[in-house]
Amino acid sequence: MNALKTTFLLTLLTLLLVLAGAYFGGRNGMVIAFLIAAGMNFFSYFFSDKIALSMYRAQPVTREQLPRAYAVVERMTQRLGLPMPKIYVIPTDSPNAFATGRNPQHASVAVTHGILNLLNDEELEGVLAHELGHVKNRDILTSSIAATLAGAITVLARMGFWASLFTGYGGDSRDRRGGGLGALLMLILAPIAALLIQLWVSRTREYEADATGAHITGNPYALASALEKLDAYSKRLPMQASPTNAHLFIVAPMISARDLSGLFSTHPPIPKRIERLIGRSSVYGAPNR
Repeated sequence: MNALKTTFLLTLLTLLLVLAGAYFGGRNGMVIAFLIAAGMNFFSYFFSDKIALSMYRAQPVTREQLPRAYAVVERMTQRLGLPMPKIYVIPTDSPNAFATGRNPQHASVAVTHGILNLLNDEELEGVLAHELGHVKNRDILTSSIAATLAGAITVLARMGFWASLFTGYGGDSRDRRGGGLGALLMLILAPIAALLIQLWVSRTREYEADATGAHITGNPYALASALEKLDAYSKRLPMQASPTNAHLFIVAPMISARDLSGLFSTHPPIPKRIERLIGRSSVYGAPNR
């Protein structure tokens, strides 16, 4: 079901690109904007893992330095038939983790000092299984496609708006559509719609990774317990992250990402994720708020 939702949302992004292209510049305008956005995201796709790891000062660790995490990841990759990813540690007390890499052969898993100190062995296993779920489901590729389409829509809207202001692009056709006001509305609304769809793709991928992680371990309660702990402690020790890669983390690293009732959050609400795993919104009894 989540794969179907993702396909549907990516299709919506494509249709939005086509409509924006038809509005501003027809097929040529659409192609130009798509090529620009694709070029930007090509670099991001191949180098986003290195950028993210260096941004958070992640350090590679050996089996001898982190035997606890290595043992879990080795066991999980054997079950999934995946190659062993590189393991990194991020020097911060804020508990979090993420996986990155353009495919299973170039994957990396990063954990913070905080998550290693906070979670017990079963909970850590659940978190690492979730991250390997992202690798197995090739979520980096899905996110890159969504980013390319959303970026193309944004570029196209900006190009069309400025062209309509300074060159009178569109002539009578533009006048029929409301002139500069119509271009302004498209400039504002098209990127917002693209952003919302892109965020929904990311949120759908989180649910899918949760389901994959629970299936791998056979212990959904461990992952649910880890999510509840991470949600609580990450609020006490928030981790500053870039909006460009905040979606990578297992829980939203910035409290501000939950503004506007979570509308613009890259992650689904933790109580909803827990409820999907165990049938209620909290492991420890009281409902999560």
